[in-house]
Amino acid sequence: MSEARRVLLVGATGLVGRRVMEECVGRSDVRLIALTRREAPMPKGARMDMLVADPAEWERSVAAVAPDAVICALGTTWRKAGGDETAFRAVDQELVQRVARAAKAAGVSNFLLVSSVGADMASRAFYLRVKAEVETALRKLKFNRLDILRPGLLRGPRGGDRRPGERLAVLLSPLMNLFLHGGRRRLRAIDARIVARAALVGAREKARGTFVHENDAILRLEHRLDGFG
Repeated sequence: MSEARRVLLVGATGLVGRRVMEECVGRSDVRLIALTRREAPMPKGARMDMLVADPAEWERSVAAVAPDAVICALGTTWRKAGGDETAFRAVDQELVQRVARAAKAAGVSNFLLVSSVGADMASRAFYLRVKAEVETALRKLKFNRLDILRPGLLRGPRGGDRRPGERLAVLLSPLMNLFLHGGRRRLRAIDARIVARAALVGAREKARGTFVHENDAILRLEHRLDGFG
């Protein structure tokens, strides 16, 4: 049996991050370490480590863990940022890039970023421009392997964190997906658990390069998880 791969998860308290932790329960091929700013509940049966540190200390934390791979599912929302562009960038751009630079310095081979469908430097949407800027910055770090996941609307329980319009969109998403064909398939809503499973596959892949995965590619990647472990 091959040695378990040390995977550092950043963004464990978010929707995708929680699913990553759940998917690692019972797996012998992954040793998961979550880096968070506050204590987060672990799934029942989870055998993992959780490192709680102030974000100002995260570079040191990444160096201390010295993981083989990093899954970065870190992000805030426009509402949590109070509609302030600087506050939003502080998390979704600056903190993500700091983690990535620390990972590169620590010799991490695989870095996986959960971004967003529609990420584009020329987008009129501030959120999508920031996502594209982060992707560009990470490409320049030249990891052995960089996986960028661009999911559409994420389905899964967020508690009271969703706005009414977003909750309605999630409710209607199975129907709306039926009308998204061809190039618009990439806009389909997707279960956060599928994204988490795809992230774990990316953390294990050995092929070098930068790979961008939208809806269909995320599904294909996710299907390979059961081949590990």
